[in-house]
Amino acid sequence: MRKNIKITAAAASVAALALGLSACGTDSDPASKSESGAKADTSEALVVAASPTPHADILNFVKKNLAEKEGLKLEVKEFTDYVLPNTATQSGQVDANFFQHKPYLDDFNAKNKTTIVPVVNVHLEPLGLYSKKLKDIKDIKAGQTVAVPNDTTNGGRALQLLAENGLITLKDGVGTSAKLSDITDKKGLEFKELEAATVPRALNDVDAAVINGNYALEAKLSPAKDSLALEKAEGNPYANFLAVKEGNEKDPRVEKLAKLLNSDEVKKFIDDTYQGSIVASFGAPAKS
Repeated sequence: MRKNIKITAAAASVAALALGLSACGTDSDPASKSESGAKADTSEALVVAASPTPHADILNFVKKNLAEKEGLKLEVKEFTDYVLPNTATQSGQVDANFFQHKPYLDDFNAKNKTTIVPVVNVHLEPLGLYSKKLKDIKDIKAGQTVAVPNDTTNGGRALQLLAENGLITLKDGVGTSAKLSDITDKKGLEFKELEAATVPRALNDVDAAVINGNYALEAKLSPAKDSLALEKAEGNPYANFLAVKEGNEKDPRVEKLAKLLNSDEVKKFIDDTYQGSIVASFGAPAKS
């Protein structure tokens, strides 16, 4: 009996050692792991979470027209909110995402203890003020209601747009982190905070609404033609980018996609498709 126990213990020790070596792996082992997780199998499809418009549209253009030439298998998963793409990327359910700008990501990482990082800038979606009841920004008067996104960064961005167009006054220095409590003069306006994705559906119930560019396009609104006021593209910090969990930036599949998203073909697709409502913002990779 004692002998059997010793043999079993020895076998368990060997198994544990083998498991430990397997988990650590080596640099030459394609299944080896780093601190950020398992090394990617480059023969597998790169799964990217994206908002439907324009992010998934751009990715699907790449998938249909460019990816095969680069030896990249690409799978696009559409999400209609601003939370799940990051949590799915963090957990490894998807390999990357494409839907957000840097101020939003910084705020999300801080609040959720996630480690998502930007890879490369792709485009800018100008935030705009829209109305189905008013024809000109001058028609906005005291007593009317304006809907704004309720998340920290897009809400502050919306208030800045309103302030720049003289509809409200904000405390000095609040920047894009502005909140409703930072308004020093509402000029008689009422505000309704809503999840960004639902703001377009509220247009019939409010006098005006500040809507993110992608959601405006999904609602068949043209930022270039239909907005009462629109963000300026020059010097805008809100470029949307491809993002991954920290440690996966050098995944060969991610590098291939980043290259394709900054290609002349994609710029032409953006210019031709969105006619100024979406603007390419190629350049140096976004800084984490």
